[in-house]
Amino acid sequence: MAGVGLAGVTFTHQPSFGRLPRGERKARMEQSWHYKDGKWQNEDSTATFSAKRSEIRDMRKRRSDRLRPTEPVTTVQTDISTLPRDRDWMLWFGHSAYLFCLEGKLFLVDPALLSGSPVGFINRPFDQTYSYTPDDLPNVDYLIITHDHWDHLDYKTVKQLRPRIGHVVTPLGVGAHLERWKFSEEQIVERDWYEDWTAPDSTVFHFLPARHFSGRGLRGNRTLWGSFLIERGGRKVYVGGDSGYGRHFRWIGEHYADIDLAVLENGQYDTLWSNIHTMPQYLGREAKELGAQHVVTVHHSRFALANHDWDEPLRNELDAALKDSINLSVLTIGQPVFLDDMPTTSLQSKAE
Repeated sequence: MAGVGLAGVTFTHQPSFGRLPRGERKARMEQSWHYKDGKWQNEDSTATFSAKRSEIRDMRKRRSDRLRPTEPVTTVQTDISTLPRDRDWMLWFGHSAYLFCLEGKLFLVDPALLSGSPVGFINRPFDQTYSYTPDDLPNVDYLIITHDHWDHLDYKTVKQLRPRIGHVVTPLGVGAHLERWKFSEEQIVERDWYEDWTAPDSTVFHFLPARHFSGRGLRGNRTLWGSFLIERGGRKVYVGGDSGYGRHFRWIGEHYADIDLAVLENGQYDTLWSNIHTMPQYLGREAKELGAQHVVTVHHSRFALANHDWDEPLRNELDAALKDSINLSVLTIGQPVFLDDMPTTSLQSKAE
């Protein structure tokens, strides 16, 4: 048993596991009102698993027989270097990885392009959805990391991208991983919830809550998770990250009017962890409380992390659009969407 324990410790000390915050960063964390007992806390009372132990043991019995597609997922291979910088657009890579352009600046979010777990045989991407690699990406002005889970912060991807990244914008504590991976102190911008950062080019980042958790090793919630509102060129984009439904959606909608685009989590949910991922019945409610003019959804179509059909999130977003009159754009992996061309009427309105 001692040998097994030693092997486990050795495994989790690999560079890909990053490093826990310490020193000045840890001291900053300890000053936060929602950092208690050595861990970050959600605003709403949040148990990671909202089920009895027996239900968790029986989870595999409820797994869909359509967890993974039997045919390759539809993707488009776009030469990103040819996309214009004088228009605002978004390009989704599957799951929660996407790139968007605002007034000539590029923002890359949670780019798990090469791996979604510490070992290759776990959390394998669906066929065809690994078509984009770091080599396909241009220089990026801002890398945005919403939290440090493996399917959002991929060591292999960010290590390859590091020479082509301007700043990394992330919640407080995640910078410890990045510094271990040779990102410079000047590159890393990390803040607590409800703090702001105005970049030298006048882009404004509002660091905002999410209802989730963090961790890539044996100790959880030592780094913060969150969402962001980005303002540039008169446009506002909400980067929702991973989040269960909570009070923060209404608060954000009340304090930041006229959100142009909200990118919301949709997928990898389950009744067993309904507090920390968006359940289908809350998707439309989140969008309406944010007051977003347009909505797209991510966190689906690349990995099977939950029990539902692989394409169930695609049906959920259409149902939410029809029921709640959301201006929804359905994304295709690799197909750029120009923000000015997004629909101005909801699917429900069109149906009527």
